Amino acid sequence: MRAYQDMVFSTAARLAGNDGQAEDIAQEVFLRAFEHFEQLRTSPTAGGWLRTVTTNLTLNYLGRHRKRWRLFSELRPAHADEDSSEPELGALPDVLLADLDAEQRRVLVDAALRKLPEHQRLALVLYHFEELSYEEIGIKLRVSLAKVKTDIRRARAALLPILESCAIGAGNLED
Repeated sequence: MRAYQDMVFSTAARLAGNDGQAEDIAQEVFLRAFEHFEQLRTSPTAGGWLRTVTTNLTLNYLGRHRKRWRLFSELRPAHADEDSSEPELGALPDVLLADLDAEQRRVLVDAALRKLPEHQRLALVLYHFEELSYEEIGIKLRVSLAKVKTDIRRARAALLPILESCAIGAGNLED
């Protein structure tokens, strides 16, 4: 199980956007793994089982906490982000983070993801990192297919300037 601890933590951290919450979730995942240790010990699918449990526990955790704060989010005024005239973005240019090693890229992407609104971050992480389809994401998050597509599109649009500023900042640190 030690071989999977980084994967479990990084999955929870990307979805939750908070290291403290990710630690709590990872602990719960490994408690569940301990309960199923006999089956998982020799299973070639233990990593997939752990990833699925991590994703589900994180979504459950976020769902519980989202309900607590719903009143406050409903009181916020409507923002201009309802405008659908945002430009479509292609893939993030490879040159943006090309001068960074894999660990630096991972740190920058994780930091940028944490700056996104929760609903956008969740949809984007589930799509790009967990490789779920739009339909699967909609089911997991209990939202419409249109909302999933919109959240992913807006998350990509918001992520690009965040990554650009992070990459520029990281380049300045190396000087």
